[in-house]
Amino acid sequence: MSYMLLILEDPQQRGTRSEAEGQAVYARMLRFGDEMKARGLLVASESLGSHAGAARVEVRGGRANVLDGPFAEAKEMVGGFFLLNCASREEAVAIAGQCPAAEWATIEVRALAPCYEDAAEPG
Repeated sequence: MSYMLLILEDPQQRGTRSEAEGQAVYARMLRFGDEMKARGLLVASESLGSHAGAARVEVRGGRANVLDGPFAEAKEMVGGFFLLNCASREEAVAIAGQCPAAEWATIEVRALAPCYEDAAEPG
């Protein structure tokens, strides 16, 4: 079963690190991804840039509306993700607890499922 580990971080926390500290954190995350790949669990992973250059697009009444970031109301931003194939939700949650980002961010674990399913774990 596929699970997305979403890294939800404070939008300001990246600015609290020096460049060397940021590179060290990034290297830890790359090693974690390499470990997941070696275990045959990793489908994909990426780090996302700051939400400062982000855009939100919504279509209402047939017209697209583009809203530029950053968004003052944002308490969290998605900083990156790991897409894993795990045997169970429990395994995905355990792996999330091993992710280095769990030390400074929240890791949200979500099963991949069709948008019409509203179950804790699709069957």
